[in-house]
Amino acid sequence: MARPATVTIDLDALRHNLAQVRLRAPGAKVMAVVKADGYGHGLERVARALAGAEAFGVAALSDAERLRAIGLRNRIVLLSGFDEAADLDVLRELDVDTVVHHATQLALLEADAGSGPGAPICVWLKFDTGMHRLGFAPAQAEAVHARLRALPNVAPDIVLMTHFASSDDIAGAQTPAQLGLFGATTAHLDGAASLSNSAAILGWPAAHRDWVRAGGALYGLSVSDGKVGADFGLRPVMRLSTRLIAINRVAKGERVGYSATWQCPEDMDVGVAAIGYGDGYPRSVPAGTPVLLGGKRVPLIGRVSMDLMTLDLRSAPDARVGDEIELWGPGLPVEEIAAAAGTISYELTCSITRRVRAATTG
Repeated sequence: MARPATVTIDLDALRHNLAQVRLRAPGAKVMAVVKADGYGHGLERVARALAGAEAFGVAALSDAERLRAIGLRNRIVLLSGFDEAADLDVLRELDVDTVVHHATQLALLEADAGSGPGAPICVWLKFDTGMHRLGFAPAQAEAVHARLRALPNVAPDIVLMTHFASSDDIAGAQTPAQLGLFGATTAHLDGAASLSNSAAILGWPAAHRDWVRAGGALYGLSVSDGKVGADFGLRPVMRLSTRLIAINRVAKGERVGYSATWQCPEDMDVGVAAIGYGDGYPRSVPAGTPVLLGGKRVPLIGRVSMDLMTLDLRSAPDARVGDEIELWGPGLPVEEIAAAAGTISYELTCSITRRVRAATTG
């Protein structure tokens, strides 16, 4: 019999969230970012549901291959850009745009042009306005843009882009500074502009411009500390669930789990749920982190192990073996579990392992 741990993906919620992005940025085209296997939600199923987006953003050419293999003809953008000369022919074969963010890529494009270029490649030219991860320095902007425009193997309509470092901080000074620097950097350059990630879509209307790049927001994930996706009109797309497989009576003073970190304050029922860090549930959450059992919150006790977790059932006296447990989803925001684990919701959804059964609704 298969393990009961199941991840259920709500496709209607995906489509709802795309509509919410469009309401927030009505004048912009939407790139649906589906990297990391659709933020752990399943690349193909996510992309089919989001086929109304003008483009998909991926981090690997293999993802672009998978999207083309299922017949999707949307524009695709390789967000980290190409790595070697051989990638250029793959970009052409798959009809995929590429980000160009470094001098080595520019040199490869120039060498490709000199050897007899193939079909022109669409380029998204990235500038570093403060993230300090990828992108050309603003002082190089005009020279790099001119070199790209001179190449016959580069399509003439170059998209200009940058990436925000702190757009989740609505009161912060860094995003306005990056906006100002991007404006000064691109003032004399032709091309559509793309600045907004999910946080900027929700919190910085001035950054929407021609293209927005929606990632976590599409999956109903909050981009701000202390908030959940529902606070922005978003619906959670992923629900992680399992079942109760044992209920044991444990005496007062006995300790539960590895390293005996939790002691029973009285004689009590301890539930055992079939899920653990081998399924992608974070081991780092402390005792007291809630799960949802029969619509009620009950606390986790002891340490999460690879395959199992233990629960304090004193507040759920009617619990029975076989009852369903929600680890996160519509009734229990994943952002709450992520905060308990000291991480972000994106990491949790991306961490679900292959042994967890997948299901879809909508």
